[in-house]
Amino acid sequence: MRKSIRFKLKDQPIKKGSVLSITLLILSGELIYLLPYVLPRIFRPTFLEVFNLNNLQLGSLFSVYGIIALLSYVYGGVISDKFQPKKLMSYSLFFTSFGGLVLASYPSYFVLQILYGYWGFTTVFLFWGAMIKATRVWGGTDNQGQAFGFLDGGRGLVAASMGSLGILIFSIFLTNDIELTSLTERKEAFRYVILFSSFMIFLTGLWVLFFMDSNQKDQKNNVISSNSFSNIKTVLKIQSVWLIMIIIISAYIGYRVTDIYSLYASDVMFFNQIEAANVSSLQLYLRPLACILIAMLADKSSYIYFIIFGFVTMLIGSTIFAFGIVQLNMNFIFYLSLIIVATGTYAIRALYFSIMQEGRIPLVLTGTAVGLISVVGYTPDIFAPPIFGYFLDKYPGLLGHQYVFTILVLFSILGLLASIKFAYLKKEELKH
Repeated sequence: MRKSIRFKLKDQPIKKGSVLSITLLILSGELIYLLPYVLPRIFRPTFLEVFNLNNLQLGSLFSVYGIIALLSYVYGGVISDKFQPKKLMSYSLFFTSFGGLVLASYPSYFVLQILYGYWGFTTVFLFWGAMIKATRVWGGTDNQGQAFGFLDGGRGLVAASMGSLGILIFSIFLTNDIELTSLTERKEAFRYVILFSSFMIFLTGLWVLFFMDSNQKDQKNNVISSNSFSNIKTVLKIQSVWLIMIIIISAYIGYRVTDIYSLYASDVMFFNQIEAANVSSLQLYLRPLACILIAMLADKSSYIYFIIFGFVTMLIGSTIFAFGIVQLNMNFIFYLSLIIVATGTYAIRALYFSIMQEGRIPLVLTGTAVGLISVVGYTPDIFAPPIFGYFLDKYPGLLGHQYVFTILVLFSILGLLASIKFAYLKKEELKH
């Protein structure tokens, strides 16, 4: 009884944080994933070529990352409830940037596996729970939709901007048109992209360490010292936690599918490597547009209804791809379908942690809750890439991509059902 009262007292109203702090949260929240995720997504055909990988091997690297990340979520979440976010996040950025020096040396596949395992630890253990908690604190009591919408929308803008910069750097260091360059030239040009990315991650770590100081009083007030195992048991008794797990795992499948947009452009639409990279970069710009628009609208209503809308949209777009409608010389349909899927995916991503407040999850247990939710919610990091890679390698071209989007259709339905259940529980709670 005393413990539950304590939690309630801790969840007192708090004010929204500063512009500087949300800016640093946005920068760090995306740049830390630049090396393991963003570059392979934007430059997928190039990444496969310069590292001499097939799709299954790249998928296996993501799985190694996911396995280590899975172990890091819970323990990292618990740690984020005991320490202030700023230091945890900055150290994570520093450690992650060092991995870029290894990547730039074009190591063997075995070393790449170790590197991705290392990144699974550095990008999650000290970082993930701390970032989500800092964002929740920044949003204050009444602006959770804006907080998480700005976070994910801003992250999308950072990813798109870094993607465009990466493409520019890659192009500058190519002496001829992409079709006329040798593999050695492409490897050297891509090395500069990797090194630039590493530098930006390290620099952001310094900015977070010295300048992120929003809501320090609120952050200190929401640090908990009670038994970690007891906190885990408390969180697992909350029904909304389990529904959020299902919502996130379904949405995250959609996010992992964004990895193959550039490959679809290359293999099905027959775009060259730079054109394919531009397709991936273009869809990244949809992320801030969708997220920020949703963020502005969501605080005027219930967040869960916008998540339902996102799953419906994602279901429509993925169904178009799954039926093989999008083929060569159908550029308009390709871009339209991509926009539909991406809009739904990013709308959900913008809000799925904001419903923690609607789900009555105590602020002081945010890190623990995020850790447990993430263990299930982000399991696609383990199984989705190798499954996608298997289908893409076994069934090259359109058919392989159809199988991938069929998987997305199934998870869109699952997420939609979980969201409807969450909305029903919220409605019943309001009645009582």
